[in-house]
Amino acid sequence: MSKPTGFMEYARELPPDRQPHVRALDYLEMHLDFPEVRLQEQAARCMSCGIPFCHTGTLLNGMASGCPLHNLIPEWNQMVYRGLWREALKRLLRTNNFPEFTGRVCPAPCEGSCTLSLNEEAVTVKQIECTIIERGFTEGWMRPEPPVLRTGKRVAVVGSGPSGLACADQLNKAGHWVTVFERADRIGGLLMYGIPNMKLDKRVVERRIDLMAAEGVQFVTGTEVGKRLPAAGLQAEFDAVVLTAGATRPRDLPVEGRHLQGIHLAIDFLSADTRSLLGDPARAGDWISARYKEVVVIGGGDTGTDCVAAALRHGCTDLAQFEILPRPPDHRQPDNPWPEWPRTYRLDYGQEEAIALLGRDPREYGILTRRCVGDEAGRVREVHTVRVAWEQVDGRRTFREIPGTEQRWPARLVLLALGFLGPEDTLPAAFGVEQDARSNVAAEYGRFATNVPGIFCAGDMRRGQSLVVWAIDEGRGAARECDRYLMGGTELA
Repeated sequence: MSKPTGFMEYARELPPDRQPHVRALDYLEMHLDFPEVRLQEQAARCMSCGIPFCHTGTLLNGMASGCPLHNLIPEWNQMVYRGLWREALKRLLRTNNFPEFTGRVCPAPCEGSCTLSLNEEAVTVKQIECTIIERGFTEGWMRPEPPVLRTGKRVAVVGSGPSGLACADQLNKAGHWVTVFERADRIGGLLMYGIPNMKLDKRVVERRIDLMAAEGVQFVTGTEVGKRLPAAGLQAEFDAVVLTAGATRPRDLPVEGRHLQGIHLAIDFLSADTRSLLGDPARAGDWISARYKEVVVIGGGDTGTDCVAAALRHGCTDLAQFEILPRPPDHRQPDNPWPEWPRTYRLDYGQEEAIALLGRDPREYGILTRRCVGDEAGRVREVHTVRVAWEQVDGRRTFREIPGTEQRWPARLVLLALGFLGPEDTLPAAFGVEQDARSNVAAEYGRFATNVPGIFCAGDMRRGQSLVVWAIDEGRGAARECDRYLMGGTELA
């Protein structure tokens, strides 16, 4: 145990963030340094529970409870408290290939199920995790470790998001020759083009890609399997294929006026923003500017928040973010008990910046978009909405419009952050793999095998839109089963 009385002696504390009105002027990461002694005090708060719910990794009421990767959280908390950083790193890397990603962008279901959070604030698991891996890079402990022996087997991984990278990393450790194919111009999937730089600096992604390449993983960009590269050719060249192309079919908004200029999918806006930041002149025409515009973001999730933050950095003049659901409560409700993920109100970084720059939280809850209205030139100028009330009807939760609450919002840029429906059909069709009723590739969790021998699937392409931490878990699982298929057994966890 770290310190038997640590959870009584120390309050939860996180490193300070850069001031919202300052950080909103650039794309640098938000968090400032935290003294080592303070971080060790936070590690001392871990109770080393007999049953550590923080790494159970299960679904309760449809949401993650505990870490899906089953990170050995009490163990590396104890190591950090005792100053044994290298030992903490070894524990962390046993279960998580990329803690530098999850330590930045994961919503931390581990903290939601921390035993201490029953009546106190949870242990700062996410911050400690990120600090461990960054200490590893700083100290030079994260060096290339290519496998000593090669099996001679060749595996193609299609898609370079967190699931594909985790799968490739594990298969390479098992000694197979792994090639990752990515249709975009850079490796990383949503890590590169779906998450803005202030949340995940692209140098952090590139650092990991360089390490994997030094360990023997090959990366091929600008190649869309199933179109430019036929699936049959891939199957002939490789002993196995793992599909990890994600759930990239966005949910659209079927309302009147959707065709107007100035209405864009959030992923297109964020991708273009990152390309501009990376200095990609060939894609300059994709740039979607929010400068001097009234912006409406439709969607209240993480992607919506990222759109809010990016629009502020562009220099928008006004901003509103619509969420059809009601405002979450400030504290857990009786129907949301521990260790479920707490469905409570949070002020995220984008909204905090909006308050600093515009003087208000841009979120509007319980609001339904009815139509978009444009000018004579076909450019969007207004969004028309109505308020809704949620109620139970025949055991199902539904909403009704509230008469007299109609409203018009000025909008010269509308961003649709409504999530994703599933994978595009091109890749499954090219390999002849079956899809389920939700269009996801049909592959049982735990086995990850499709109906076609030698073809596996993992990540959002198999389970639907989910968290980065679930994607890494699935990539590891698919690698394990692919290794078993190739070798008749496996030592991969």
